[in-house]
Parts: sequence; C-alpha cells; structure tokens
Amino acid sequence: MSADWPFYLLLAGVGCAAGFVDAVAGGGGLLTVPALLWAGLTPAEALATNKLQSSCGTALAVVSYARAGLLRERGVRAESAVTFTAALAGAWAVTRADPAGLRLAIPWLLLAIVALLWLRPALGAERRAARLRPAVFAALCGTVLGFYDGFFGPGAGTFWTMAFILLLGLDLRAATAHTKAVNLASNLAALAVFLAAGHVRFDIGAAMAAGQLAGARLGARLVIARGTRFIRPVFLTVALALAARLLWASVRG
Repeated sequence: MSADWPFYLLLAGVGCAAGFVDAVAGGGGLLTVPALLWAGLTPAEALATNKLQSSCGTALAVVSYARAGLLRERGVRAESAVTFTAALAGAWAVTRADPAGLRLAIPWLLLAIVALLWLRPALGAERRAARLRPAVFAALCGTVLGFYDGFFGPGAGTFWTMAFILLLGLDLRAATAHTKAVNLASNLAALAVFLAAGHVRFDIGAAMAAGQLAGARLGARLVIARGTRFIRPVFLTVALALAARLLWASVRG
C-alpha cells in the first residue's frame, strides 16, 4: 500500500474517532488496532504504534479533565505511579506467557458490568462514600489493573471506571477522568517496553496521533459539559463491543 497523504489522512481520521471514544469511555483500540493491521503493520508493530498514538490523546484528555477540576481527588498520583510500575511488569510478563485464559474470562466480566449498570441506572450518577482509603485503593487496583493492562489490556478502562465508582464512590464523570489518568500511566509503561524493542512505527503513529488529539479534545469537552447522561450510553456501548469482539475472537480461535 502506498504511503501517500490519503493513506495518512485516513489513519488520522481513525485516530480522531478513537480519541473521541477513548476520552469518553475507553476502547478506542477497537478502531485503531484493526486499522494499523490493515495498514500493513505486524501485530507487534500495531500494538506498539497503537500505544504511541493513544498516549497522545489520553494525555490531552487528562490535561482537560485536570483543568476542569475533575482530578483533585487524593491518591491520583499514587494510583498512576503504582499502575505504571505494574504495567511495566505486565508488559514484560506477556513476553513470557500467553494470556489465552484471559481471553475467555474477560468478555464475561464486561457483560457483568453492563448488566450491573443496566439494572442499577443510578450507579455512578452521584458521589457516594468510599469503601477503601485512597492509599489502599492505589496499591490494590494499581497493582492488579495496571498489571492486567500491560499484560493483556482489553476492558482495562472499563474495569478502572467501575473500580472508581464502586470502591472510591466517584460519580461516572469523575471516574472517567481518573480512569484516563491511570490509563495514561499504563500506556506510557507499555510504550517504554515497545520503544526498547524497536516496534514503534513513528510515521503512522504521528498521523494517528494528530487525529487522536482532535478527537480527545472534543470527547473531553463533552464529558465535562454533559456529564453522566452523555457518558453512560457510550460506556455501555463500548463495553458491549469489547465483549463481543473478545467472544468472537475466542470462537474463531
């Protein structure tokens, strides 16, 4: 495939759509990874380049949420630090082990989350009392979910958002903002591993990153302005799409 400007423009468009989805509910990889494979990258290059471009959009979303005052909760720095370290370990572990077992379990966990939110529409609508202290939450969820994101990844944002709602009592808007902060930490950790391995395609990554920045900016603005009523349907749709993709992959595999 010729690497001319329409090719890069198309990838930038995919990056824009993915950046919007990522800023709102996560799951932009549903769009970007297939696009990168279509562009002729190897699976390793696709995953590595995806981390490069998604990190750009996620970073912009985090800045937007911080400026809107949605990241003032105690513990966000500790959560990100623990997540970064655990994601490094997970990215290293995936070079030593096959995450095949997770492919079978994760879609059912995602469907359980969708069912929970569907049956409890008030969940995440407003803040509630925290069930864990911030330090305990950072150590527990940062280790488990950070490692998972580095090792396998699909649905990590969904799990983080639910953890912030159920364990720290955040509303859906604040949980979305905090999820982006820890997602950025795990993305950067995985990106560091991929950069060291030399798998990143910078030309394609730059094109998609340009789109990511535009999409993330728009998505973050809508989350800040419209809140839970806007986030919930997107969140549920992305969780269902992730579950469907993983179930389809397990059937085909």
